[in-house]
Order: sequence, then C-alpha cells, then structure tokens
Amino acid sequence: MHAKKQLGKVLYHVIVCSIGLIMIYPLVWMVCSSFKPTSSIFQTAGSLIPEQFTLENYANGWRGIGSFTFGKFFSNSFFLVILATIGTLLSSAIVAYGFSRCNFKCKKILFAAMLVTMMLPAQVLMIPQYLWYQKLGWVGTYLPLIVPFFFATQGFFTYLMKNFIDGIPCELDEAAVIDGCSYYGVFGRIILPLMVPALITGAIFSFMWRWDDFLSALLYINSTENYPVCLALKLFCDPSSSSDYGAMFAMSTLSILPAVLIFIFFQKYLVEGISTSGLKG
Repeated sequence: MHAKKQLGKVLYHVIVCSIGLIMIYPLVWMVCSSFKPTSSIFQTAGSLIPEQFTLENYANGWRGIGSFTFGKFFSNSFFLVILATIGTLLSSAIVAYGFSRCNFKCKKILFAAMLVTMMLPAQVLMIPQYLWYQKLGWVGTYLPLIVPFFFATQGFFTYLMKNFIDGIPCELDEAAVIDGCSYYGVFGRIILPLMVPALITGAIFSFMWRWDDFLSALLYINSTENYPVCLALKLFCDPSSSSDYGAMFAMSTLSILPAVLIFIFFQKYLVEGISTSGLKG
C-alpha cells in the first residue's frame, strides 16, 4: 500500500509538472527570444538558449516608435491602472459594506442583480457602452477606462469584499455604535482597517486585469501618444513591411514584470483570511 501511494504521488507530480512546463513554455520562449538578434529568432525557434546574446532589442524597443519612447507608454499604463484600481477598491468597499451591514429595501434584489452582471460576457455590453461614451464625447480619452471603475461596475470585487466583511463579527460594529460611531464611522474606523487583506487581494486582481486590458484600450484610445503598453506593442508589427519581433519580445518581457512583481510580493494576501489577519493584530 505504501508503494502504491508513493507511485501515485510520483505520477501526480510528473503530470502536474509536465502540464506546467507546457503552459509556461511560450512565455519562456518569448523571454529567451528577446535576447536573440531579430534575424535569427525564427531561424533558431527550436532552441531556447540564444546562440548570439544581445541586448540590442531592449535598446531598440525602449526607443519606441517615432517621437514616443516606450517609457511614455509605461507611464500611460501606470496612470490608467493606478486610478482605475483606486476607484475599484474605494467604490467596491463602500458598496460591499452596504450589502453586508446595512438594511434597505430591495437589498436582496439588488444583490442578485449584481451577481447577474458578473455572468454577462463583456462582449454583450461592448457596443452599447461604446455608443454611450461616444454620446458623452469620451471616445479618444482615458475617461471610459477610469471613470466607470469609481462606481463599482465590477461585481466580482464587490462580492469578494462582501464575503470578507461578512466574516467580521458584528459585535465590533455594535461596540462602535455604543461608543457613538455612525455607519460611516464604523466603516472608516472598524471595517476598513480590517479589510486590508481583501483590499490588497482586490488590488492585485484589478492591477493585472487593467494592465492587460487590450480590447478596451483598442476601442477608446485612438492617439499613439496616449497608448498604454498593451496597445503600444502592436506598433512593432507592420504587415506592409518588416516587423521588429526582437524589440516586441523585449518590450513584452518588460511589460509582464510589474504584474509578476506585484504577485510575488503580495501573494500571501491572496490566501490570508480576514479573521486571523485582522483580529489578531
């Protein structure tokens, strides 16, 4: 029996590692190809290790397109992502507190409606949203990529934070009310400090989703100067002439670093419970 269990564990790890290697191979190939000369990337596509190591792709890629360096595109992305993430966390936390602690008419209906919006594909709302923003004169600006997130338009984060707040004992609220706190005081002084793990978890997801949001940027941003990184990468591909794949792979490698670093440094908050992390301190 012991031998069968050991064999089962070995087979399990072999299968999991094999699947993991298959999934990560394209990413590893891209990173390795960014250090190859552009002319030899596809000639040596079967080899991960560069025969001729070069950093020229990073220099060429960072120079950008025309008069805009890739640093400009990175600053655009950080501007969009940071504002959208702040708006998402603030609005979702307030709405989640209302659903969790406040009693009002049609509360269950509104919560069910929020859950239904989570099931709608983004493509269903794409055309009506575009027409709406066009009427407002927002197309061609950053407003469609920032303003909606200040109104808790993503039900996932509201649902996530509501579950965290539900885990906080109501006795803390009652004690705060006895001390003279209003609903706003309870939220600001009791609930919000205990929600730090939930807020960090939401920030990680929001940052990664907004950073990689190619379709929204493609729809609403029509000026090269305002391109975020995810949209600027396509500038290296020119179907009518030669494409600089080396520079594109180099900038693609740099573009994934912020999301990877944020996940590495804050991954513990993805599994840390609100009860143990909030109430012990």
